[in-house]
Amino acid sequence: MHAVSIQVMFADRTVAVAELDEIVLRVSGMPGFVAGYWVAAPGDKGRAMIVFDSEEAAQALVNVLQSAPARGGVAAESIEVGEVMAHA
Repeated sequence: MHAVSIQVMFADRTVAVAELDEIVLRVSGMPGFVAGYWVAAPGDKGRAMIVFDSEEAAQALVNVLQSAPARGGVAAESIEVGEVMAHA
């Protein structure tokens, strides 16, 4: 399994929350999706950890994110793919 780790800065937290249902629906429908967690961090930051069954599936999300137009409520600060070493 591989995970996509995303750190974001909320430009407008209200807009970001309003868009979240659509984002979760689209991401969870992607091939290889296993699980996803979207977390509000202190301040105007957020994080997401989205797990896929393969590196290729995880990279497909990265490709979508990098080619998608910016959304009004959120700006990505970093996007990384890594191998899941353990889970419970």
